[in-house]
Amino acid sequence: MQVLSKLNHAVIEFYEKLSSWENDVVREKGLTLPQMHTLEVLGIHKAMRMKELAKRMGITTGTLTVLVDRLEEKEFVCRKPHSTDRRSIIVELTGTGQAMFEEHDRLHLRLIEELTSELSDQEKDILLECVTKMNGAF
Repeated sequence: MQVLSKLNHAVIEFYEKLSSWENDVVREKGLTLPQMHTLEVLGIHKAMRMKELAKRMGITTGTLTVLVDRLEEKEFVCRKPHSTDRRSIIVELTGTGQAMFEEHDRLHLRLIEELTSELSDQEKDILLECVTKMNGAF
């Protein structure tokens, strides 16, 4: 089997395992995966316009509106008017949302520590470089 075919199958298997783990973790918190993804993007990049958030997540503003409505009901995010653009709405994490993001981020870090525990520092550097390049290709 050629290398690209093996890599293809390995990436698919990794994605499926990671997705399963992620779904289990998120479900325990009473959230959906897209809701948690919204918290992650806001936790990493901080408050932003709805349009920018939708673009960063690769979804429509209509889909994002439904997600933000649900997260606002759960008091994880809040909307506020943009200071200089009356047409724009800013979405940001509440204290509860920030705490949920930080807890989830710690779970991710622990998972990465476990998954890479047998890799050398050099292998971790190479893995980071490869994943970064792959992310940049999207």
